[in-house]
Amino acid sequence: METTPETRARMRLQKSRNTEVEMTLRRALHAAGLRYRVHRKPLKGVRREADVLFGPAKVAVFVDGCFWHGCPEHATWPKSNAEFWRTKIEGNRRRDRDTDERLASAGWLSVRVWEHEDPAVAAARVLAVVTTRRAGTVGA
Repeated sequence: METTPETRARMRLQKSRNTEVEMTLRRALHAAGLRYRVHRKPLKGVRREADVLFGPAKVAVFVDGCFWHGCPEHATWPKSNAEFWRTKIEGNRRRDRDTDERLASAGWLSVRVWEHEDPAVAAARVLAVVTTRRAGTVGA
């Protein structure tokens, strides 16, 4: 089964950067006094971009959409073109795991924030991780 023109048009409108959830998280991080880079590659030669990056602390934050990344709490499996979407979403999950493993082996920590999470709670989690890593030996 093929994707309908309506579905294709709706998917085309989905933002991949600077989503409302991402912007709210960034505002909360900034208000907490954190400074960061946005949409940067943590590792050279790896074609993956973090949504928020704390270079010296080696923390990469990824804001994952529940649909696109197969949230265990909110993911839905489309009935139309089901095989295509299952392959796409499972591929995204594999890529996310691979990204986390590559970053970890290079001394980085990946923080995954689901789009359904409360941005203030997620920002507090990121703040705690960054503060802990800055206080430790990471990047020293």
